[in-house]
Parts: sequence; C-alpha cells; structure tokens
Amino acid sequence: MIAGFVVVAVVVVGAGLYWFQPWKVWQDETVQESLPAAAATPTPAEEAPAAEAPADEPSKAASTPPEPAGPRTLARGDLISHEHTTSGTATVLRLADGSHVLRLENLDTSNGPDLRVWLTDAPVKEGKAGWGVFDDGKYVSLGKLKGNKGDQNYVLPADTDPAAYTSVSIWCDRFNVSFGAAELARV
Repeated sequence: MIAGFVVVAVVVVGAGLYWFQPWKVWQDETVQESLPAAAATPTPAEEAPAAEAPADEPSKAASTPPEPAGPRTLARGDLISHEHTTSGTATVLRLADGSHVLRLENLDTSNGPDLRVWLTDAPVKEGKAGWGVFDDGKYVSLGKLKGNKGDQNYVLPADTDPAAYTSVSIWCDRFNVSFGAAELARV
C-alpha cells in the first residue's frame, strides 16, 4: 500500500516537473545575434563591364538610385506584457535578397517551457484579454524562442507574406498563452 502510494507520488511529481519546468524561472538564456545581412549576389553590372554611353546620352545607371544594400524595415512594434513581464522591440525586415526576417531586439521576458515566436493576424490587447487571442486566427510559428533575453533573428518562410500579419507573440505552446506581444505598425 505505501509502496504504491510512493510510486504514484513520484510519477505525479515527475509529470508536474516535466510539464511546468519551474527551474526555468531562474534560468535566463541570453542571445546576441547581429543584424542579418543577405548573401551578396553580383548584379549584371558587376558580372560584365558595361559599355560606355556616348557623351551626349545620359547614363541610365546614374538616373536610377540603387536599392539599399542593407535590411529595410517593413514594420515595427514594442512588446507589451501579457502572462509574464515582457519588453523589447519586434521588427520585420526585408533583406537585399528579398527574404524576410523578424528581429527581436532588447528582448526581456521570463523563460518558460515550450516558448515560440509567432507572427499573427490577431489584435494586440492589453492585460488578460490579450493572453489567448493569438491562436484564434492566422499565425505562423517562426520556431522556438532562442533565448528569453537579447537580440535574435527569425527567418520567415519563403511563402509568408509579411503584410498579412499584424502582430508578434512570444507564445507558450504548452499552456496556450502569450507571454508578451507587439502590434506591428507598417513603416
């Protein structure tokens, strides 16, 4: 009888520890990724020398300004707290090669079990009203949260249109709750 109780108690405590992972409250994971840059691809002008235009004809290259070589900001927002105190900024960037990245800067939130970064179409609401709205509509999981502090980059899948999403959530998949979120304002 006592042995059965001990076995049940050990299983219950073990399952609770696995499910809640309370030790993560005291463990911070800091990530410091630099601003992403797309791989440089040579332009046709770099591959072969261009023929010189006659002196009386203006050069087409001089009249068209080049695209900026670095990332271009498409949308940005400040993170607000939901289930846990959360701060930092979320920025959607378009890289020179046309790919898109979500960048979290100065992120500071609690660590937790099964945290994900979601790009969503849900409105960002303050307080408890905003804790569970992000799985109600359309969302794209960009993967596990790399760290609960610091600067980090998340590549958007190639078939994702960033204009279709209006917010970012640090989402706890295990408990279906937002730790924090940012409304993305188009720039």
